[in-house]
Amino acid sequence: MQFLGYLISGISLGSVYALIALGYTMVYGIAKMLNFAHGDIIMVGGYMVYFTFCSRGWHPILALLFAMAVCVVLGITIERVAYRPLRSAPSLAVLITAIGVSFLLQNSAMLLWKSDPKSFTSIISMDPVSIAGGQLSIPAETIVTILVSLVIMAVLLWFVNKTRIGHAMKAVSEDRGAAQLMGINVNGIISLTFAIGSGLAAIAGALLLSSYPTLIPTTGAMPGIKAFVAAVFGGIGSIPGAFLGGVLLGVIENLSKAYISTQLSDAIVFLVLIIVLLVKPTGLLGKKAAVKV
Repeated sequence: MQFLGYLISGISLGSVYALIALGYTMVYGIAKMLNFAHGDIIMVGGYMVYFTFCSRGWHPILALLFAMAVCVVLGITIERVAYRPLRSAPSLAVLITAIGVSFLLQNSAMLLWKSDPKSFTSIISMDPVSIAGGQLSIPAETIVTILVSLVIMAVLLWFVNKTRIGHAMKAVSEDRGAAQLMGINVNGIISLTFAIGSGLAAIAGALLLSSYPTLIPTTGAMPGIKAFVAAVFGGIGSIPGAFLGGVLLGVIENLSKAYISTQLSDAIVFLVLIIVLLVKPTGLLGKKAAVKV
């Protein structure tokens, strides 16, 4: 029964990683760039929920919607100011810029909100669920996090595969130049992708802090890195792959902490990633890209 508790907790943590990884994988799949500032957008979303819900007593849904709106505007602004001018630049320049934006957000948060930890109040006010005759109690945050992640992945799959905008996203991902010749607004599609990823980051931040209620300016840094690992693990560019990678990463991390070592859990996670990439370089659900000559 204890193992089941660790497993469910790991799936919950992995679901948060999956939400963040979905933002990574969509931006990479369509814009072909890695937005390493994505983890810090989680932190901004967390602060927005903290100041509206925890400090001012807003309704949690209203606070979450406000945080999503702020993060969406922030994501679009970052893309417009920092990344769009580098659209044709070498990938190394974009990568360095992304790291710079990450540090800018972290240090701006320290100036605005100080570096002292803030105690976050869970946005989920439901009682734990007991199973197996009360032998195992599952926090409501765990159940809600898993369900929300599943619903968001299903909606994203439907959106990308069944809607006109989703088809435009796939066209931009396949061939940006040809998509533009067909009348698709490439800049608008890329901005929309950043908006979706940033909105998901706000949700992920609120859910993460509901289970791990300590908020500081670097809160999103390590989850962001692990979510990137999850996206690569599952196959970056693949929505189901990002979700699968996130869940597996959370389970591996939690079981490693429970049965091996809390200090070595992160090392074990990265070791598993290395082994998977050695066996399948494209990730678990990734596909080899066809090279046109």
